[in-house]
Amino acid sequence: MLPHEFDTATSALAANGWCVIPNLMTSTQTQALANECMAMHAEHLLTPAATGIDRAITLLRGDSTCWFLSGALSAPQQAFADRVDELRIALSRHLMLGLVDSESQYAVYPAGAGYARHLDQLRRSDARVVSAVFYLNADWQDVEGGALRLYLADASHRDIYPRAGTLVLFLSAQFEHEVLPATRQRMSIACWMRQRAIPAAH
Repeated sequence: MLPHEFDTATSALAANGWCVIPNLMTSTQTQALANECMAMHAEHLLTPAATGIDRAITLLRGDSTCWFLSGALSAPQQAFADRVDELRIALSRHLMLGLVDSESQYAVYPAGAGYARHLDQLRRSDARVVSAVFYLNADWQDVEGGALRLYLADASHRDIYPRAGTLVLFLSAQFEHEVLPATRQRMSIACWMRQRAIPAAH
């Protein structure tokens, strides 16, 4: 990792609670992830996504997902995991977030599908601290839709389009967000950087 590589992202996350990192991976690495995601989707290895700690299938979201399995990562997945780990360590060190690990999954939205407004932190767990979404869509145009819409504290919102190589970071407990429908298939990796969960009081 280059010295101070993630300083800008760290400062933005500290100041605003969210940020965008362009070109987290090389174009070759990003394309390898996109190719793998497409192949797995074609082979029906992704399953309809669930929501909440009880993993319920609902109409709130229309994507299919497949978790990255620790200890059984493909070469493209390992390259992504290594980069996320570098970022996790930098954020945790400079922002005192206590991030101990991360979890990631491929997500594919067919044309017309979205994900209703929600928070990423689960109701009975505070383990998720930082949410990250890495996009795999080559040559994406704004007119194709599919933006991640972040709802900000001042009641405004910010739309981030899912262009290949872009990573969006935001604090899981603070930012409601939704995925807007697109006119073409939309691929991403959803990732959550986690702290050790604090047991609920009884």
